Amino acid sequence: MSRHVAIVTDSTAYLPRAALRRHQITAVPLTVVLGDEALEEGTEISARSVAQALQKRRYVTTSRPSPETFAATYRDLAKAGARSIVSLHLSSEFSGTYDAAVLAADEAPVPVRVVDTGMVAMALGFCALAAAEAAESGGSLDEAVAAAEKRAEQTSAYFYVDTLDYLRRGGRIGAAQALLGSALAVKPLLQLADGRIDLLEKVRTASKAIARLEEIAVERAGEGQVDIAVHHLAAAERADALAERLRERVPGLAELHVSEVGAVIGAHTGPGLLGAVVSPR
Repeated sequence: MSRHVAIVTDSTAYLPRAALRRHQITAVPLTVVLGDEALEEGTEISARSVAQALQKRRYVTTSRPSPETFAATYRDLAKAGARSIVSLHLSSEFSGTYDAAVLAADEAPVPVRVVDTGMVAMALGFCALAAAEAAESGGSLDEAVAAAEKRAEQTSAYFYVDTLDYLRRGGRIGAAQALLGSALAVKPLLQLADGRIDLLEKVRTASKAIARLEEIAVERAGEGQVDIAVHHLAAAERADALAERLRERVPGLAELHVSEVGAVIGAHTGPGLLGAVVSPR
């Protein structure tokens, strides 16, 4: 451990492995339950396997890490030299991960600040990177938390799904419930708002929805320095095309990440997901 403030997140941040290593960020895995098997995200099951299972209408669900898993992580970091820990997690509206981390923090050998970022995927990942960069520059525990919270406030996440069925099954569409009656007639654009998934716009076709997703991302990015992540599930060509257009259209683009979401988020969105996370610096 080369710094006194350690950074922990969870596997739904979908940070590149190189970034995790470079910034010494620990990602605690969530679990995907496929049939009667419980498999760790990132090591024991892939997003593609989940997509195939969903297409075959197999039962898929997810579960949080246990408090003991977090407790062991905090103990290991303390033994490695951390004097304090920032633990940043996906929205508590989606998962009990935050609650499990809070329980473990009470027993940790060093101070642990657990933060419900209200985010998921690289919207969470950018928060973890902000905290890590603050710690790397010699920042205190409070300063690392503040950096993550500021990044969360500035970050927006928008996404398109081919169908609301998977979100409906998992009970994760919040205010978008209003779409259910007309889901077959529209292609919804959704957004993260207050830690929940809400309806942003209704669009008539997939091509128009994806074009609109691009326009929204460009408008949100503006002309200042900004990081963007494009996520997908079983839609690599769509994601690459969107990323290329954003690269051409966003003048202040600093970093652009393109990745397939992991098994946990894939289980709730289904194949065809296309998302854009816009995070001003």
